[in-house]
Amino acid sequence: MRADLAQVTGAAPLEQTPIDADSISETIRQALHFGSVRPSRDERAAVDEILRGHVRLLLGDVRAATERQRHSFEAEQLLKRMERIEQHMVHPFGQGLLTADAEAHQRARDCQWLLAHHTARVGW
Repeated sequence: MRADLAQVTGAAPLEQTPIDADSISETIRQALHFGSVRPSRDERAAVDEILRGHVRLLLGDVRAATERQRHSFEAEQLLKRMERIEQHMVHPFGQGLLTADAEAHQRARDCQWLLAHHTARVGW
């Protein structure tokens, strides 16, 4: 994880937080379910904050694994996608319901993608 992103997002040191794939999957499911229910903006914001924590944790894990193979085409593509996810992390949660829904879904999809790469690497 880049140092400037850690400062902006308040990321905790990665070695202190274990990755709980079941908990992350449940948060993703909850965020993606927002399209079929009408949670309040506060509920959406709370799930978004949890997703941000999951994304920060997974970004560090997947980035570290990817950078060890940095010279491959696949690794370069993964690093580009992670850069886009990092850029999205610095944007505040949207004020309107449509914006909030779109951001929650995008963050959930980013988290889902990162979790898939993490679990594939650890042989889960």
